[in-house]
Amino acid sequence: MTSPDREHLRHNRAAWNRLAGQDSSFSQVATDEEAQRPLEILDGRGWLPASVEGLDVLCLAAGGGWQSILYAAAGARVTVVDLSPQMLALDQREADRRGLSVNTVESSMDDLSTLLDQTFDIVHQPVSTCYVASVEPVFRETARVLRDGGLYVSQHKQPTSLQITHRDRRDRYVVGLEYYHEGPLPEVPDRSYRETGTVEFLHRWEELVGTLCSSGFVIEDLREPLRADRRAKPGNFRHRGRFLPPYVRIKARRRDRTTDQQLAPLWTP
Repeated sequence: MTSPDREHLRHNRAAWNRLAGQDSSFSQVATDEEAQRPLEILDGRGWLPASVEGLDVLCLAAGGGWQSILYAAAGARVTVVDLSPQMLALDQREADRRGLSVNTVESSMDDLSTLLDQTFDIVHQPVSTCYVASVEPVFRETARVLRDGGLYVSQHKQPTSLQITHRDRRDRYVVGLEYYHEGPLPEVPDRSYRETGTVEFLHRWEELVGTLCSSGFVIEDLREPLRADRRAKPGNFRHRGRFLPPYVRIKARRRDRTTDQQLAPLWTP
């Protein structure tokens, strides 16, 4: 974890450990009211089954005591994987407080080697792929641990949103970073959708969508969550959301492995 190509993981673990202890918006645990209607809170688009009771759910890179608690409250068997032990401690604390069972695993989202093949019915991942240098191992590992027909719900930062560097004198948002930027993103004045102290990476659409498909998934739906408010003033993140959608949410289904094997020769160069 300390090799040069993995240094960002050490840095991001420390950053999220700090955020977990700062009462940030990213470490707000599920409320009692939310736990009374967990699927409604988790699933505003109707992507999840009508019931998840008895299903195996992986909350990927999702520590913090929110997502895992809602799935467990809905009756799912929940495993949560996260890089930050402090974020996972919130999941365990809230599960213990509510008498729920949640399995916590400290690991990077691109290394699920402690989890067995075809173990989960649902993998649910909040915005987090921006913290790894490549999405390919994340999608590959997710495909491995999902059962055939399993659901993968994920949310990502849109690449153009991460290209914004600042706001000019006319309150226009400037695309100041190259689309084909390689390596960690530099510090920029506009921090509207950048988490303090973290190392982030820009992933292009061909990576977010193309690599997801080539990893064994079929995309069933795609949405851009609304983060705009016409009343918001310049400098507010919802003002910026009027001009550039920051996120994309994707509903994908794990293809049948037998079908994958049958189709493979057709796609060999």
